[in-house]
Amino acid sequence: MRKKLTITIDEQVYNGLHSVIGPRKISNFIESLVRPHVVEQDLDGGYAAMAADEAAEAEAMEWIEGTMGDVGDEPW
Repeated sequence: MRKKLTITIDEQVYNGLHSVIGPRKISNFIESLVRPHVVEQDLDGGYAAMAADEAAEAEAMEWIEGTMGDVGDEPW
């Protein structure tokens, strides 16, 4: 459900938002910036979804195994 919010910002900031983001896109832009700071994330669900992506897991494993030799060659 969407809620309407009235905020007060500096005129220069408003003009910048209006010209750079666009007049009908400001709300979505602000929401995308604020959301990670105020909405609890479902990390368990996110990690489960990443683990279920077999192609991404295979790519990550290939990358990990490819860099293992680099570590062993480094001088202490």
